[in-house]
Amino acid sequence: MKITDVKIETFKWPRPRPLSNGKHTYTTQGMTLISIETDQGITGIGQAATRSVVRATLEHFVPMLIGRNPLHHEALWRDMWSPKRIGRRGMTTRAISAIDIALWDIKAKAANMPLSVLLGQFRDRCETYVAGGYYADGKGLKELADEMESYVKMGARAVKMKIGAVPIKEDVARVKAARDAIGPDVKLLVDANCAYLPYQAMDIARRMEEHDVFWFEEPMEPDDYDGFRRLSAKTSIPVATGENEYTKFGFRDLIQSRGAEIINPDAKICGGITEFMKIAAYAQAHNIAIAPHGQQEVHVHLNAACENAILLEYYPKEFDPMWGKIFKHTPEINEDGTVSPPDVPGLGMEPLYENLNEYRVA
Repeated sequence: MKITDVKIETFKWPRPRPLSNGKHTYTTQGMTLISIETDQGITGIGQAATRSVVRATLEHFVPMLIGRNPLHHEALWRDMWSPKRIGRRGMTTRAISAIDIALWDIKAKAANMPLSVLLGQFRDRCETYVAGGYYADGKGLKELADEMESYVKMGARAVKMKIGAVPIKEDVARVKAARDAIGPDVKLLVDANCAYLPYQAMDIARRMEEHDVFWFEEPMEPDDYDGFRRLSAKTSIPVATGENEYTKFGFRDLIQSRGAEIINPDAKICGGITEFMKIAAYAQAHNIAIAPHGQQEVHVHLNAACENAILLEYYPKEFDPMWGKIFKHTPEINEDGTVSPPDVPGLGMEPLYENLNEYRVA
């Protein structure tokens, strides 16, 4: 099998109203799709961010991909990742991730298997949390509580909310409102998106403990391994981090620092599925749980394949006005609050161009 062509397409659409986390505000949503075509009629789909650096990096790799065997993902990954020039960390590694995801989509389609099965499926139902609780204009405690309660009514057995954008006292009140809304039997996760200095993270962790928080995600900047270690020693809330970590080397250092009991690798960021599976295995060898960050269409397969995966992140239709209109297969929450990988060859990310084309920007 040989790669015959590579197509790169970028789409962007507006949000009905901006959403904010602990540090950033988002007014649009979008994606860059990479389609890798082969001489056997199989096309692999990968996905990346809309940033110009990512697209330029994808375009840089196209000549190197043409004529290569897409099943040789290890050789292709190593040829792309050359940290003196490209890769290691940042947007260029995210571009490598998108290509790698497309290569695995080809591999699973060639085997006529869902990716989760090709990877050695461990479970067919993934425990899931609904990601929400963003800040927005006019959104007070009642609106936050109503949102969290609506996810429980959807079947969610775990929910996540944002903290870090308002004073600590206000955020603790928001955490209490969320806990009161969902009751004692639903897991409550909080995510600061790197908003705090270590002393601030220790302060709010201490105040949140009485509200039975399941994890405290990205309390500080991703490179502050010592800060994570000191926070973990001070709080009973498990610390989770890793969505902004890169490659097996970065996760090696994070895990060895003993600063997090749960890591959140994202295959769209860390180096693709090739790196994700190595990271998961390294974490398993150190008795560290994983809970993938990001897009459920990719990570439902990886969660299903990894024994030490404990939770799948799930973005509901409230997060994205194009929810259910982007890909042919959109994972939905089962009656027991879990999510299952689609039973189709590959990842199941075939684009619905009839919906996407009006939002094409490149």
